[in-house]
Amino acid sequence: MTVAAIVVAAGRGERMGGQTPKALIPLAGTPILLHTLRAFDATASIDSIVAVVAEDHCNRTRELLAATGPWRCPLTVVSGGAERQDSVAAGLAALPPAIDLVAVHDGARPFVRPAQIADVIADAARHGAAVLAMPSRDTAKLVDSHGIVTGTPPRESVWLAQTPQVFRAQLLREAHDRARREGVIATDDAALLERLGHAVRVVRGDATNLKITTPDDLRWAEWYLQTCAAPR
Repeated sequence: MTVAAIVVAAGRGERMGGQTPKALIPLAGTPILLHTLRAFDATASIDSIVAVVAEDHCNRTRELLAATGPWRCPLTVVSGGAERQDSVAAGLAALPPAIDLVAVHDGARPFVRPAQIADVIADAARHGAAVLAMPSRDTAKLVDSHGIVTGTPPRESVWLAQTPQVFRAQLLREAHDRARREGVIATDDAALLERLGHAVRVVRGDATNLKITTPDDLRWAEWYLQTCAAPR
C-alpha cells in the first residue's frame, strides 16, 4: 500500500501579525514547516510528501529543504490556492495516480507524532477514511446567527477535529471534484467525505497537536519544545 502526505502550508498567517508566512516562522530556530515535515519523514508508512506553500515562497521552500536534508521521503513543493481546499486540491494534482492513501495535514501542527500518523493511516486502510481528533472537554453550544443558543449536543458526541486526516485517494479525489462542481467550501477534508455519505472514523489525538495560529500559540510551542517535546 502506497501512502502520500499532503502538508498544507500556504496560509499567510495574518493572525501572527508579521510579514513572514506562518509555515516559515522560526520555532526554536527552525521553521515550523520543517518540524512538521520531519514528523512525516520519520513515519515509515509514508512514501512521499507534497508541501503546499504560497506561490511566492515555493523557491525559498525548495532551497530550505535542499539545505536541511537528506530526507528519507521524496519531497515535492507546489503552490497553493486562495482557500485551504484549493491548496489540498493542488497537492492532490501533484500526486501520482497509483497512490492508495492520502494523509492531509496542517503545516502549522508541528508536534504530531509519527505514532499518531501511523495510527490514522492504519484506520484509514481498514475503513477508507479516518481523522485524528480529541473529545471535547467543554460543553458545546449550537448558536444561531443572532447569538442565541439553539441546542446543546451531548458532550460525549462532540470531538474536535485535528490532522492528519487520511483517506483512500480515489475517495478524496471524488470528494474534491464534487465540491468543486457544486461550489462547496469546507473547513476540512473530512466534511467533504461526509457529503459523499462515507463514514469517517476518529482516532484519538491529544492537546499537544496544536495548530499554531496566534502569537500566544507560538509562545506555547516554544515552551513545549524546550521543556517537553522529544527533539527532532
